[in-house]
Amino acid sequence: MDILRTIVEPSLESALTDIGVKGDFWKKVLDVSREKNQGDLSLPCFAFAKQLGRNPVDIATDLAASVSGEFDVSATGGYLNFKARPNWLAKNVMEIETAPGNRNVLIEHTSANPNGPFHVGRARNAILGDTLVRLNRLFGNDVRAEYYVDDMGKQVGVLAWALQNLSKKEVDEILDDEDSINPKWSGKKDHETVRWYQAAQDLRSKDGAEEIEKAIGKLVHASEHGDDSVLAQFEDAYKPVLDGMLETLSRLGIEFDTFTKESKFVVDGSVSSLMERLESLEIHGVADNGAHYLDLGQRGLKGKTDFFYRRGDGSSLYATRDIAYHMWKWTQCDDLVNILGEDHKLQAKQVGMTLTELGEKVPDVMFYAFIKLPEGKMSTRKGNVVFMDDLLEEAKAHAAAVVKELRSDLSDDEINIISEAVGVSAVRFNIVKVSPDKGFTFRWEDALSFEGESAPFVMYSHTRACSIARKVGRDSQPTSQGEVVPAMHELLRSMASYPDKLHTAVSENKPHIFALYMLELATAYNSFYRDCHVIVNGEVDEFNYAISEKARELLRKGMEGVGIIPLESM
Repeated sequence: MDILRTIVEPSLESALTDIGVKGDFWKKVLDVSREKNQGDLSLPCFAFAKQLGRNPVDIATDLAASVSGEFDVSATGGYLNFKARPNWLAKNVMEIETAPGNRNVLIEHTSANPNGPFHVGRARNAILGDTLVRLNRLFGNDVRAEYYVDDMGKQVGVLAWALQNLSKKEVDEILDDEDSINPKWSGKKDHETVRWYQAAQDLRSKDGAEEIEKAIGKLVHASEHGDDSVLAQFEDAYKPVLDGMLETLSRLGIEFDTFTKESKFVVDGSVSSLMERLESLEIHGVADNGAHYLDLGQRGLKGKTDFFYRRGDGSSLYATRDIAYHMWKWTQCDDLVNILGEDHKLQAKQVGMTLTELGEKVPDVMFYAFIKLPEGKMSTRKGNVVFMDDLLEEAKAHAAAVVKELRSDLSDDEINIISEAVGVSAVRFNIVKVSPDKGFTFRWEDALSFEGESAPFVMYSHTRACSIARKVGRDSQPTSQGEVVPAMHELLRSMASYPDKLHTAVSENKPHIFALYMLELATAYNSFYRDCHVIVNGEVDEFNYAISEKARELLRKGMEGVGIIPLESM
């Protein structure tokens, strides 16, 4: 709690100096209390024991007696605990403003192969990445959301070949045992075109596919040499699919500032220049087949140490183009963050070490674990996926049923607006509240739950605050502080943590921290709403109203930060 830290540190520094502690290393261990009932900040005194030659329990006890200010101090088992006094907290919470960021941040996320609709597994990247973009903007950073378009890889080559060589009748015959397109998505190119991709993959798995592989390989090879006609053919294949994917993402509230094609770095000569630089490095090597590589084992890499960047025919690999892309990205920003699946850890390590070898900076990476179905891992290739479009429709329908039951007074148009917002928010929050490094199994009942730790729970708390504001019908006009009862005190403590939680989520690239905080804030507000009435016998309690309005402000901002739509009524 940074607002408390500003008054604790001066007093604590004086007391520590008095007992003989040297240096300010203790500032790094003064942190938010693990146990909320013990306080808001906690200082472990074990680090002082060796320097002072004393028992940490005795040190904490002595400090508790000498440190004073607008806070309560206690000593527990070698820890010094600080708790802000309610009236001081109330005054300072009302002045909370998000610390202005001053960084130029580029966040590359999603960047999915444009060969079919988004499924729930793919969407985890997009939702986590977009949430990190939103939180950085909320923090005050200048943020650019970037989509790296794979416009020349094998998967696009497969799609381009299929569209050129297979008729709709042939595709339907090949996939006769597969589910047909949901009629709702008829005309949506990502849903239609994925069948050509799946049909081609089916043919590639059968005997006698050598000619198909040869034709696809020829296309990919030409693209990797910057062949304009093939790149145009590839774009004709993937662009309608990408447009359909972006339509789905837009429904989730996900937009991009820039799109950069992989082929850009081949066409503009960046890749050729890069390969010349790589060839001059000390750890450069050439394989028997003429391929070029870097021996990253000489720099400490374990496992797959040969990092190939050039084929024997002189063409580049995806990883080579990725390095050129990173070098370009670093010219666009102060901070660079990539959102990648956990299966990219080795490649990310190789790219990072190569960038270091070239004297370039290494990006931050948020890795995320995969979402599975109860039957196993999702795969567009195999067709065992839950499409995000279908999930959003299910979520909206489920929300509509709940809203109709609770609000029979609403019109169909009102129900449609609310159910869309609730459905989208529920889907996003179900994903973002889970730590990125934790995988989970996708289940419909969890994704569409409106109970407990859910987006609708947070949304309902916000609408309660909005309802109070509508009833009062004006801005708050606080005159003097009223009584700070327990429920209000807990809400104040929660609101005071807002800047800290936001800073942690942004600095550590952990959006789930702020998502979980929003549940805490909503819970605290609900208790406040129950115990601290704003309107009593027709009169407005100005103090309670001021607290409610501040909570409404933070709820709205925080909801926008995690992608929950802040409805004013539901």
